[in-house]
Amino acid sequence: MSAYVAGVGMTPFTRGGAGYPAMVAAAVRDALDDAGIGYDAVQRAAVGYVLQPSAAGQRALYDVGLTGIPVVNVTNNCASGSTALMVARDWVLGGVADVVLAVGFEQMTREDLAGRPSGVSTIDAHLAALPASPSLPLTVWFFAQAAEEHMRRYGTTPADLARVAVKNHGHAVHNPRARYRRGFRLDEVLADTVVAGPLTRTQCSPICDGAAAAVVVSDRRARAVEIAAQRMVTDTADAFDGGSAIAVVGAPMTRRATAGVLADAGVGIGDVDVIELHDCFSINELLSYEAMGLCAEGSGAELVRSGATTYGGRWVVNPSGGLIAKGHPLGATGLAQCAELVWQLRGEAGERQVPGARLGLAHNLGLGGACVVTLFRKGP
Repeated sequence: MSAYVAGVGMTPFTRGGAGYPAMVAAAVRDALDDAGIGYDAVQRAAVGYVLQPSAAGQRALYDVGLTGIPVVNVTNNCASGSTALMVARDWVLGGVADVVLAVGFEQMTREDLAGRPSGVSTIDAHLAALPASPSLPLTVWFFAQAAEEHMRRYGTTPADLARVAVKNHGHAVHNPRARYRRGFRLDEVLADTVVAGPLTRTQCSPICDGAAAAVVVSDRRARAVEIAAQRMVTDTADAFDGGSAIAVVGAPMTRRATAGVLADAGVGIGDVDVIELHDCFSINELLSYEAMGLCAEGSGAELVRSGATTYGGRWVVNPSGGLIAKGHPLGATGLAQCAELVWQLRGEAGERQVPGARLGLAHNLGLGGACVVTLFRKGP
């Protein structure tokens, strides 16, 4: 048995727009219309979010319809959306249901990102030990530490980090749903306001609101895209034993999840055409290149300098603009990646279309930790 994405929907990623029930309703209705399926045919729903209260999935979907279906709320930090997709896929593969919804959404404020360590988890203990500025969210500070470690170990420069932002902001110019649609020159990114360490504002994913949804079905139908393979992994001891910030921010999880997905599908990273990866900060795109096997460890900067990850290169990475430019409403991100790749594989991405795309890979990371990697395959 296989699982297919029959339809997707996504709101524009903005600030201060409609409340989350309205955003979810808009994304879900677009996904249902795209699939040609009525809400009364949906048998279950998995809803991912991070910052809203318990049972927010019910509150959001009740505005779509009161059909009495099971609604499972999923929270897995920034990987919540792709975890909801994984739950939906598992229901279909397990024969539990034939038509299900995966939904992700978020409303965000600056206060939401200013959390301090809980003192409970292993990663919180690492974060608490950092000499962090009290004015910075700890995730920002920790990715800045990872950037400085990469620079020390491999000679990566601030300009190399900035090139990721130049690329992704340039891609977002053609994405009508992106939070920012302005291109930036390298000197503008480097001269922008410093957030932490070598990371400037245009290298960091912005606070925003948004929702995305996918209709997952058991039957191959016209325009459906197959979820060819999917893995979720969590941290192992190697993330924390060596004292590496690069490891703590998820590189080992990314490596294991990607290798597993490619092995499950019987393909190599060179067979993939288009990638949506978790560039919450510019450094994480470089780290993900290396962990996903696009290049050798320490060579991420060289890869982005070569042009291999944009149009005309070996892969197109983050044609949507990625988290840096498209935006990162935490719970929506994984399903926004799904929507982008479905549009790409169906040839419906407009000016940002990757020519001839047949395989798309999504990488969604949540610290604390969870990493979900999904391979999408174009239908015949």
